[in-house]
Amino acid sequence: MDPGIRTFGGILLLALLALFGRQVATENDKDFKLCGSWIHGSHSRDLIVDLKTGCENIIISANDSSLSIRGKITAQCNRSEVRALDPSPGPTHFCVFWEPLLDMLIMEMNNTNTTLCESREVQTMCCTDLSSGAQNKSQHHGIVNASIHGDIITGDAIAVYEFKGGVIDCKKVFCDKAVQESRGANMIEDAVMRSKAVGSVDLPCAQSVVVKMNEDFAGYNVTLPAPHSVPANTVLLYLPACLKPARSNTAKVVCTYFKSSTLFQGSADVLDEVVGISVENEIITHLPEPVRIKFHHSDILANQTAKCVSWDTRKDKEIKWRMEGCKTAHISSKETECCCNHLTYFAILVQVNPTRKVHHLQALTFITAVGCAVSIVSCAVLFISLCRKRRAKDQSSLVHRGLVVALFLLCLLFVLTGTIANLGQDEVCQFVGALLHYALLSTLCWMAVEVLHTFWMIYMVFSPSPKTCIWYLLGFGLPALPVVILASMGNFYGERMVMPSDDVSKPYRMCWMTESHATLLAHFILNVGLLAAVVSSGCIMLFLVARKIHNRDEWRRNRVAFLSIWGLSCLFGTTWMLIFFEQLSETVVFFFCIINSLQGFFLMLRFYVLERMRKKPGFGTDGSSTGSTRQHMLQAQEKS
Repeated sequence: MDPGIRTFGGILLLALLALFGRQVATENDKDFKLCGSWIHGSHSRDLIVDLKTGCENIIISANDSSLSIRGKITAQCNRSEVRALDPSPGPTHFCVFWEPLLDMLIMEMNNTNTTLCESREVQTMCCTDLSSGAQNKSQHHGIVNASIHGDIITGDAIAVYEFKGGVIDCKKVFCDKAVQESRGANMIEDAVMRSKAVGSVDLPCAQSVVVKMNEDFAGYNVTLPAPHSVPANTVLLYLPACLKPARSNTAKVVCTYFKSSTLFQGSADVLDEVVGISVENEIITHLPEPVRIKFHHSDILANQTAKCVSWDTRKDKEIKWRMEGCKTAHISSKETECCCNHLTYFAILVQVNPTRKVHHLQALTFITAVGCAVSIVSCAVLFISLCRKRRAKDQSSLVHRGLVVALFLLCLLFVLTGTIANLGQDEVCQFVGALLHYALLSTLCWMAVEVLHTFWMIYMVFSPSPKTCIWYLLGFGLPALPVVILASMGNFYGERMVMPSDDVSKPYRMCWMTESHATLLAHFILNVGLLAAVVSSGCIMLFLVARKIHNRDEWRRNRVAFLSIWGLSCLFGTTWMLIFFEQLSETVVFFFCIINSLQGFFLMLRFYVLERMRKKPGFGTDGSSTGSTRQHMLQAQEKS
C-alpha cells in the first residue's frame, strides 16, 4: 500500500468527527472513510463504478458477485465502468476514501489501491458533510463489520449503505480547521502538494505557488503576494538549482505565504508574514547554494533588530523558531533578506536591541551556574545547621536564616531560568522572571537587614532590638510589593536574550525583566538603587565592625580575621560593589561572577569557623560575630 494513501485521513485532517459510533455519533464528516468486509460467493466478482458530478449521495452496495460504488458526489469526475476482480475465497476487506477538497476517490482492496477519481486542483465548492441515509440488510451476502474512521457501525451484513452529501465552501472550512490544529501549516502544504495544481493556489488563509522542477531546472524566482483579504505585501523567493533532487527527473516545490503567524505556536515576537517552502517527498538540508527570501514588511524601529528564523521541529524534539541555518541581510527598515540552507517555514523575528553584547558569555554562564550550584548546597547545609543550634530561636540566628533562604531561592532560580526560558512557555517564563526578580530584591533587603541588625547589636547595646517579625517583613514582605505592581502592569517580565559578542546567533535566554524603556527605568530605580544603598551601608558597617574587633585576641590570627571579614563582606553585600566597576576590565566581570555565585559557600564557611571558635573558652556563646561583639561590648560597658 502506498504510504501516501495509508496516511490519507491524517494528512488533511478535514474530518469533523466520525460519522457513526456505537455510543458517540456525529452526523457530518468532511473526509469520508468507509471500511468493511465483503461477504461474497466463490465465483467471479466485479467492481462496478458509476460516479457523476453533482452533490446528492454516494451509495456503496454489495452482493454475492459485485461491489458497487455509485452516486453524484464529485465536482469534476465522471466515471462509469465495470472491472473484473481476481477470484479469492472468503471475505474481502476493502476501504473507500473520499477527499472532497481534492475531488479524489480511492478504493483499497486487499492492500491494493485503485484511484477511482484522480486528484485535482483544490476545490472551492465541494460535496461533503456526508450523513447516513438508507441501509438495507442482507441475510447471506453484503458488507459486515462496516466502520467509519475506525468506529464500527454494525456487525450485521448490510447490502446497501447510502450517505447523503451537502455543498460547502471547502477552502474556507479547510482553513478554519487548519488554524485550530497544531500542524495546520503542514496540512495546507500537504493539500497543495498532493493536488494537481501548478502555479498559483488561493486559500483564505494562505497563498501558494507550485513550481514544477524539470531536468533542466536552473533556478527560479517566485513572487508570493498576500491573500486577497490582506493589504498586499509581497515576498520574493529565489529557488536555486540545487533544490531539485538529483535522483528525480521531475519534482514539485510548494512555496506558501501565511499571512497569520497563529498557525505557529510561540510566534509572539515574529512578524505576521511567514513563508513555507517544501519539496515533494524530500527533506532538504545543507544546501550548497541557499534559498533567498526577501520579506517586504512593516517598518522596523531603530531600537529593534530583525533576525531571520526558521521553524525547527527536528532539533532536540523541540518545536520553535531558531536562527541556525539562516543568515540575515538588512536591506532597509522595510526589507529583510534571509539566506537559508534548508527548507521549512521562515519568518522575521523582531527583538529590542540589547544594551551591549557580553564577552565570554558561555564561560561566564558556566562559572555562574557551577557557583550557584555550590551555593545552593551550602545554603541548605547552613540552614539546617542554624536550625539545629542550641540557640536556634536567637534573633541573630533567625535573621541569618532569612538571608540564607533568600540567597538559596535566588541561586536556584538563576540556575533554572535558562532551561525554563528555552521551553517556550510564555506564561511560565513571566512567572519565573517575576519570582527571580523577587528573589534578588529579597536577598538585597536581607543584606540590608543584616546591616541594620549588626548596627543595633553593636551600637544600640542597651536598647531593645526590634521584633523578629519586623526584620522578616522587611526581608520577605517589602520586596513583594514592587514585583506585584510591575507584574500587574504587564509586559515587565518574560523572556530576555543576552547576546554574546562572538556569535549573536546563539543568545542566552533567561526569564527576567523584558527590554523596554519602562523596565529599564524600573531596573535602575529598584535594582541598581537598592544595590547601591546596600553596598554603601554594608561598606560603612564593615569598616565599623572591623574597627571594633581588630584588637581582640581571638581575631588576631590572620586566618580567622580574613574569613570573618570576608564572610561579613558577603553578609553585608559589599562584594556586589564589583558590578559598578565591570566596565573597567573583563577580569572584574569574572571576579564578580565567581565571588557572588559562591556567596552561599562563603557564608557557610564563615559560620562553620565561628562555630568552631565558639566552642573554645572565652569566645562567647552566640556563635555569630554580631552576638559575640555585643557580648564584648556589654562586658566593656560593665567594666567602665
